[in-house]
Amino acid sequence: MKAIIYTRYGSPDVLTLAEIEKPVPQPHQVLVKVRAVAVNAADWHLMRADPFLVRLTNGFFGPKNQVLGLDIAGEVEAVGRDVTTFQPGDAVFGEIGHGGFAEYACVQAKSLLLKPANLSFEEAAALPVSALTALQALRKGGIQPGHQVLINGASGGVGTFAIQIAKQLGAEVTAVCSSGKLELARALGADHLIDYRQENFTRSGRRYDLILAVNGYHPLWAYKRALKPQGVYMVAGGTMGQIFQALLFGSLFTLGSQQKMGGMLAEMNQDDLALIKGWVEAGQVRPVMDKIYPSLADVPEAIRYIEQGSAKGKIVVRVGEE
Repeated sequence: MKAIIYTRYGSPDVLTLAEIEKPVPQPHQVLVKVRAVAVNAADWHLMRADPFLVRLTNGFFGPKNQVLGLDIAGEVEAVGRDVTTFQPGDAVFGEIGHGGFAEYACVQAKSLLLKPANLSFEEAAALPVSALTALQALRKGGIQPGHQVLINGASGGVGTFAIQIAKQLGAEVTAVCSSGKLELARALGADHLIDYRQENFTRSGRRYDLILAVNGYHPLWAYKRALKPQGVYMVAGGTMGQIFQALLFGSLFTLGSQQKMGGMLAEMNQDDLALIKGWVEAGQVRPVMDKIYPSLADVPEAIRYIEQGSAKGKIVVRVGEE
């Protein structure tokens, strides 16, 4: 089968289209014929070993998992002997950890769900990592109905889901993004819009119950200033420096107060993904598609695009016969 592989860390130039062995499902696994795969920031962080700590888990001198790609949608080709929830021909989607930039992928059955009937394979592949990140970050931030929630970086993959999910959870949402993306945020349900080039929300005097930072930068003390006395700042994206800053120093900035500052990494959770799927099937949440690349050979270009940080929604690569 064809796959995009990398044997050393570096720029998208290290990615090559190669012929590799087709995987065989273990007892609890499903073999999926991949029809579409999403591109995420995690892919380029792993590709570049950025931050350096990536090497501690993915191989110090070179990647032990040579096929990237976290989110897939496709058709079940075969199932392991202990799998009873799927059968060949089922259309499925899920978050698989690695291995999605290939024509076939072996996946734990617990990491998959049946694809929403009202989504294409490309749209279904756009869901798992970004939507789970948005849901779990909002939940960890203690979101409640009526809360004032600000989403910094509201027009990217996670941000577009965060607007919609926060509205589903009953919050009043302020979306922060560039001027050309404000109307998208409004269409997704944002109650208030801020063009970050025109206004610094940390100096506006308005306070929020929850600030979700997906992209964009302000120092911790500025975010703290924009929180209510019991407010929560949660970082779920941006640069590694921003994420580590929140994880390492967030608790220090809130000593002696009831505010909280921290970060999170999303985890595959079948129940959470099922909740998101239900919203999607009800027409209450939808993936925003920026670009769909036509073939596996386009993965390096797709990663170059997402590294620029200007995507409006999700980037997906279509997989099929070359």
